[in-house]
Amino acid sequence: MKQSMILLHGLFGGLSNWHGVVQNFESRYDIHIPPLPIFDQHNQDNLEYLVNFLDNYIQQHQLEKLILIGNSLGGHVAILYTHRHPEMVDKLILTGSSGLYENNSLGSFPKRGNYNYIRERVAYTFYDPATATDALVDEVFNTTSNAAKCMRIVRMAKSAQRNYVGPLLPEIPTNTLLIWGEDDKISPPDVAHEFLQFLPNASLVMLPKCGHAPMMELPELFNDALERFLLSQG
Repeated sequence: MKQSMILLHGLFGGLSNWHGVVQNFESRYDIHIPPLPIFDQHNQDNLEYLVNFLDNYIQQHQLEKLILIGNSLGGHVAILYTHRHPEMVDKLILTGSSGLYENNSLGSFPKRGNYNYIRERVAYTFYDPATATDALVDEVFNTTSNAAKCMRIVRMAKSAQRNYVGPLLPEIPTNTLLIWGEDDKISPPDVAHEFLQFLPNASLVMLPKCGHAPMMELPELFNDALERFLLSQG
């Protein structure tokens, strides 16, 4: 039986964000990339809704001894789930995670229909603006062009900003790896060091010339750091 690995995307992320990880690890791990229901209509707290979704997904698929990997908002969800169910998570990997501080560069409401603005904001995510491909910009542009989806994004971002996980981190015993871009402008390096300080069993790998989504911008270095961590932890 392959050990299960769950990959959780960020607010503007998607399944394709994890292409490099899937390519490298799919032969050895049972990989799951559940699309987070960011745009669902519901009456719960937004983050609570995502954590409950993840819990239900794990139960439905009868997963256990998880390797849980989250980027940005996905990292936030992973933290909250691991705090509630530490017995379910074997290893936790956070990259550019929200939960302590996040620079929400979109402002109070993204400028819908302004393609150049969206391109600029997507490029801001990365150290190398060329990583913001036309396909990626088109995907975000199409999402933010929908007024209802745009409002859901704003509400989700505000929910994440209100949800400070600092007090929870010392209570998470799980072996944790932090993989961070040295040039992350959304969750700056200071945030990574704060996670390292609060989490009891954490290690940190900083990647130079890298922004908010290391698994997309430097997939080989990301995979190398993840590989070493998984092997060292047994």
